[in-house]
Amino acid sequence: MHASAPDLPLLTPAQRQASIGAALTGWNGHDDVWVFAYGSLIWNPGFSVAERRMARVSGHHRSLCLWSRVNRGTPANPGLVFGLDRGGSCRGCVLRVAAAEVPAIFAALWDREMMTGAYLPRWLRCLTPAGPVQALAFVIDRRGSGYAGALEEARLLAAIRGAHGRYGACVDYVLDTDRALRDHGIRDRQLERLARLLAPLAGAPADPV
Repeated sequence: MHASAPDLPLLTPAQRQASIGAALTGWNGHDDVWVFAYGSLIWNPGFSVAERRMARVSGHHRSLCLWSRVNRGTPANPGLVFGLDRGGSCRGCVLRVAAAEVPAIFAALWDREMMTGAYLPRWLRCLTPAGPVQALAFVIDRRGSGYAGALEEARLLAAIRGAHGRYGACVDYVLDTDRALRDHGIRDRQLERLARLLAPLAGAPADPV
């Protein structure tokens, strides 16, 4: 078990609904909204996307900085998933959600991304080829118990290689994200290096827990 990956309490349905309500405080209920995708939402958004644009945000970068005990790991064997951490910039995609579908899609997003409340839902200014948009992004909560920080490569690889959660193997999650970024013309050299080291394990069963 990873000593630096403490137990992560799950949010109740009422807490998740309250978080959605807070995120949508300024929404008028009629306009479409945008979601910034920087990890698995690029290759598996899980909802109908009305429009997709390439985008970049400043002040945050993509990082495997969140212990995953549900989606890509377990309490006994946590994996790592991406978060937007402070500093630098991040290229990804913005996904437009039709206004009529916002309540249902946000409920599904919170069930997927906010089970432990490890992210801070934030509206960020995203630069796109068609101009800037404000998009919802899941920014890592550095004060949360799930924050892994900047781990050494050996620790990153060990956590990724052995973990498996409700959405599958952590190694597949990392490799699928790397593939999606390259398919979109996005270079993330640190992730590309990890992917080269992890590629032989693609589709392999997780280690026993």
